Amino acid sequence: MRVNGELRDLATTVADDDVVEPVTIDSPDGLNILRHSTAHVLAQAVQRINPDAKLGIGPPVSDGFYYDFDVAEPFTPDDLKAIDKEMARIIRQGQRFVRRVVTDDEARAELADEPYKLELIGLKGAAGHGEGSGDDHESVEVGAGELTIYDNVDPKSGETAWKDLCRGPHLPNTRMIGNGWALTRLAAAYWRGSEKNAQLQRIYGTAWPTKDELRAYQHRLEEAAKRDHRKLGRELDLFSFPDEIGSGLSVWHPRGGVVRMEMEQHARRRHIADGYTYVYTPHISKEDLFLQSNHLVTYKEGMFPPIVMDEERDAEGNITKPGQDYYLKPMNCPMHILIYKERARSYRDLPMRLAENGTVYRNELSGALHGLTRVRGFTQDDSHLFVTPDQLEEEATKVLHFVISMLRDFGLDDFELELSMRDDQGDKWIGSDEFWDHSTDALRNVARASGLKLTEMPGEAAFYGPKIDLKTRDAIGRTWQLSTVQVDPNLPERFELEFTDRDGERKRPIMIHRALFGSIERFFAILLEHYAGAFPVWLAPVQAVGIPVADEYAEYLGGIIDRLRQEGVRAELDTSDDRMQKKIRTHTTQKVPFQLIAGENDRAGQTVSFRFRDGSQENGVPIDAAIARIRAAIDDRRQVITRDDLFA
Repeated sequence: MRVNGELRDLATTVADDDVVEPVTIDSPDGLNILRHSTAHVLAQAVQRINPDAKLGIGPPVSDGFYYDFDVAEPFTPDDLKAIDKEMARIIRQGQRFVRRVVTDDEARAELADEPYKLELIGLKGAAGHGEGSGDDHESVEVGAGELTIYDNVDPKSGETAWKDLCRGPHLPNTRMIGNGWALTRLAAAYWRGSEKNAQLQRIYGTAWPTKDELRAYQHRLEEAAKRDHRKLGRELDLFSFPDEIGSGLSVWHPRGGVVRMEMEQHARRRHIADGYTYVYTPHISKEDLFLQSNHLVTYKEGMFPPIVMDEERDAEGNITKPGQDYYLKPMNCPMHILIYKERARSYRDLPMRLAENGTVYRNELSGALHGLTRVRGFTQDDSHLFVTPDQLEEEATKVLHFVISMLRDFGLDDFELELSMRDDQGDKWIGSDEFWDHSTDALRNVARASGLKLTEMPGEAAFYGPKIDLKTRDAIGRTWQLSTVQVDPNLPERFELEFTDRDGERKRPIMIHRALFGSIERFFAILLEHYAGAFPVWLAPVQAVGIPVADEYAEYLGGIIDRLRQEGVRAELDTSDDRMQKKIRTHTTQKVPFQLIAGENDRAGQTVSFRFRDGSQENGVPIDAAIARIRAAIDDRRQVITRDDLFA
């Protein structure tokens, strides 16, 4: 339950004037409690089997939980089977989760054999902060308030079967976990997310209110595995990551390049029509730029090491001019700012909308790399708008409408918004109350006017301004964060940007950072998985392939393919020595939208027959009508899987 807005165990004593709200197990809070309780059972089972295992932490995460352990030997799949059985026994016992408040000294005494817990006790009041804490969820253990230990109490004997440092809350007992849980995989993880710390063994699991919901989740995982963009990228010959180039650096093959080109060109046409101007900036810069922007201070660990250039030496080898550090750019915004700053600006120049497909570089840890969704070199479809304060709401409205419209062009249509705002911790934020109130209200108005579901997120803003994040769901229900609209008065201040207003006074513009795709690579991966490789016709690398029934019909079908090419269709004629049925299987596997087949009846009647991705067919279509329908499917950005998608 929630008591006065705070999550509490059901066993909590409440006063008459407390505001008490129920928490259902299928709510976000309820799922987190279920999963965290299951993580405790996992840890108890591990220590029953291996008493020497040392405990890390075990937080709930998206769709599940994990727990980290320090063990002498890495876990194996056979270990998981034994742990699974022991967890089932603990769950059936119905052990009660009982909360106890302890002092720091009491906690240290009780957990003297748990070195990682002792370290967390020392972090009390600063959990989640400091070097290496990252996203490792120490707050499930300790926070700024009192320390608590949760005992797992045997319901028959009343004895404590196990205990863990934890803030809670938990389910009333282990039996409520039910049978909607499963252990999913093993991994290694550094303690508190830092490579400087010990490497622990991590066990992941998932938990749901019912067995049916678990099975539905497992089905989604199976479907996601089939749609994995890394797998599809290989099968469809779209991109690769050659070892000779390096981790996290992709090359695009001809077919993948076609899709990317279509994405970029469509976005470019839409941007220009909406008043954006394209610019180009270099891949590296002297360190001074990133010092002024503060990227080199705030994000140095995520930037590649410097490249030392421009050093000069005399004939004896003595340095006569020291070298200068250059950095690969992690972001495009500082260079766009310099374009703005190149000359004096008037209110008449604003809004100024700059766009660039700018390649940037991030020094991601090798363990964090994941296909095209997490790479070291990627291209942002970056835009930066410079606006006057009174233009902020109107421009943000245009940006959001533009973003939603563009994503719908690519076949995404299930959206929701998050508004990241400041909270009451005044030392976290810069800027005046007036700015925060004005800019937050402007974005809130924009979000509400969109008609999309809006969730307000106090405390999640950047330190300098609020933002709107747009999230979308794909074909199998996964949520992806895509576009961001970020209000920024900070960089204009750091670079002393100005414009002359109507009253002749020099004033600061506000900067809006706007990424539509986030990165072209990541968005491509999302689309590839969303469509399971079967792109809408306009994006398909090959849109139509001709398959003659026999060699004697190749010339006739080749003429139709030539006409399609003249109409701008990406069409090919398969003249390989393979039998017709093998050709059909090959191009079905390659997910070509239209297989055009011709035999004697088609040649005699000046027609062509269609075969679609699902195996359905439409025979004897007049050539002109066939070309017109294919061209219309491309122009309408239509998804065509079946006969009815083209001929209904």
